[in-house]
This record gives sequence, structure tokens and C-alpha cells, in this order.
Amino acid sequence: MIKNILNLGDAAVYCDFGKDVNQEINTNVIKYFKNIKDKNIEGITNITPSYNKLIVSFDLMVTNYSKIKKIIENIEINEKSEKAKKFLEIPVCCEKNLKLDNDRIEKILKIKFDKILENFFNKEYFCYMTGFIAGMPFLGDINEKLRVKRLETPRVKVPKGSVGLTEQFCNIYTYESPGGWNIIGNTPLEIFNKDNQDDPALINPGDKVKFKQITKDEYDKIKS
Repeated sequence: MIKNILNLGDAAVYCDFGKDVNQEINTNVIKYFKNIKDKNIEGITNITPSYNKLIVSFDLMVTNYSKIKKIIENIEINEKSEKAKKFLEIPVCCEKNLKLDNDRIEKILKIKFDKILENFFNKEYFCYMTGFIAGMPFLGDINEKLRVKRLETPRVKVPKGSVGLTEQFCNIYTYESPGGWNIIGNTPLEIFNKDNQDDPALINPGDKVKFKQITKDEYDKIKS
């Protein structure tokens, strides 16, 4: 599953699963991430998964690259111990001032916004990773007709809950943040709750998501 294991700086191991970005490769990344995490290996300080890579950081006062590499090479992936994946339905309102980039996307894709939304909401999405800001899910794979590049000039502030598109992914801004994704709507749900110590992120790697379009009245009701 792992193509290569390399030293990353003085205190990290870089696990390369290949160049492609797809669900099969990402599922393998998540399996290693969860199994290494569950084993509580002495000296490991952080484990960071991405689309097709896994970085394992460690404390040089406790262990070293050779030991961690050997553990990873010999680790047995326990499929049964994996946490069950979730399927979530996320409400999104695409009305009024919540669809910040509808004109831009229409112009680039040469598709009416109603058709863009139809394609967007008819798709099921897979969470490849979370990051950039706490709990932000990177969800793929978007219909090829809807793939657009980032904004040429990122916004200084993207509202919390904004749902954005870029290339093959969509995401949800868990906090107000700078960002350059194309915003098509906003969800009233709390996607990341730092006060929930057990599982602060509503969406985790490996979960599947289906978006549901709601009205502004429904949005305000859920929000309140």
C-alpha cells in the first residue's frame, strides 16, 4: 500500500502512497492513520493524513527515524478495529448573500446557477481529509462539469459555514477565515465544535456526505 517511506526533516516520517488522488488510495492512508493512532506507539507526537500521504512526527528524545520506519513497515492493518464510517446529510442554503460566487462560476463554466446546483446536490461526496482550519473537510469528487480554479485574489474573510468549490473538491469553512474557494452557499450546522472533546469534527476522513438544499427560512430556523 505504501509506495515509499522517507525521512522528513529530523523528527518525522513521510509515507508516500502514490501520486493519484482517489478514494482507494485515500482509504489506505486513513487505515494506516487510524491503526498507528490506536496503537499509541511510544515517541509518536502527531500523525497527519492527506489525500495520498501520511506524515508521522516523533520525539527524538524517545525514538528515531529507523525505529518508526520499521514499525510502520511491519504494522498489521486491523480492518475490524476501524471506526464505522458515517453517512451525513448536510443542509445548505444557496440564496441571497450566501452564494458569494454564483456569477463568477456561471461565467467560467457557462452553465446557469440552477443547473450547477442540480449537479452539486445530486452527488455523494467522500471526505479525503480535514485541515487548513480545524475540522474543515475536503470532500470529493465533484462532477467534472463543476470544476473551477480558486479565486485569483482570496477573500480576507470567508463566513463560517460557507460551502466552496475548487477543482475536484468541495469544502465547508468551519470558522471565519481567509480563503479562495468559490462559495455557492452556507450550512447552518456546526461542523466543528471544539467543546466536544470526544469528536469535535462532525465530518471525518472516510465519511460520506450528501448535501441537501434548503430555503433561507429553513436555514434561519436551524441556525437559531
